[in-house]
Amino acid sequence: MIDNDFLATRFEADRGHLKAVAYRVLGSMGEAEDAVQETWVRLQRSDTGDVANLTGWLTTVVGRVCLDMLRSRASRREDPLDVRLPDPVVGPADGGDPEHEAVLADSVGSALLVVLETLTPAERLAFVLHDLFAVPFDDIAPIVGRTPAAARQLASRARRRVRGGAPVPDDLPRQRRVVDAFTAAARGGDFAALLEVLDPDVVLRVDFGALKPDLTAVVRGAEEVARRALMFRQPAGVSRLVLVNGGMGVLTAPGGTPASVMGFTVSGGRIVAIDVLADPERLAGLDLSALGLPGGR
Repeated sequence: MIDNDFLATRFEADRGHLKAVAYRVLGSMGEAEDAVQETWVRLQRSDTGDVANLTGWLTTVVGRVCLDMLRSRASRREDPLDVRLPDPVVGPADGGDPEHEAVLADSVGSALLVVLETLTPAERLAFVLHDLFAVPFDDIAPIVGRTPAAARQLASRARRRVRGGAPVPDDLPRQRRVVDAFTAAARGGDFAALLEVLDPDVVLRVDFGALKPDLTAVVRGAEEVARRALMFRQPAGVSRLVLVNGGMGVLTAPGGTPASVMGFTVSGGRIVAIDVLADPERLAGLDLSALGLPGGR
């Protein structure tokens, strides 16, 4: 029997890795923390004396926990077409938050997380474990209840969806210039300037949550997105530039209370997607301590 103190030390060493896996699979930082905690409980109940690679064992366990959570979430959702944006990881615009950077290693941008939300639970898990964390299909197969060949096919289907729906973002300096131009044009009411920085096929996704389902929407096209930007523009001082899932974004927090988080996907010098989380309940649960704001679980 392995000493419990040793297990606790080893688990803490892998906690950041496990949280990163769970966040990519679930798209929710709160649920990711729950999945990591459940993995610790299962570790305590298991005999791992013969486990040669404890990190690999923990990775498959957290993957199994996440798959159960995804399936439970899917069974509860009445309308599969509802807009549900992943929980954003928000940090200072100049970076420098080690915990957030660890979770967002390997460039997990908003666009990728949004595409992952469209996959089946098994596809999402297979893709994340194999393509992002190099877990062999022989290890993934028992988790999803498939053969290794079938697990490979799950990841392959997911990969095609990701490549078709997650554009490669520009570097941060270029993103910042474009987002600065967008916010300046919106505040100034300059419709033509907004069109200059928006891709013609830009997609705006707004998630107000269960409290305001009538405002949750997907808007497509530069002209319609520009009109929305002018309708909901904020005065200077209410919004601030931040990093959202490793890319440029804007946090709106009048009076210090978060009202929305906007994540921008900038590719080819133009904004191709804007994802706005405005669900008060989920905003209240975000960890904004790195920005000097309250929040978090």
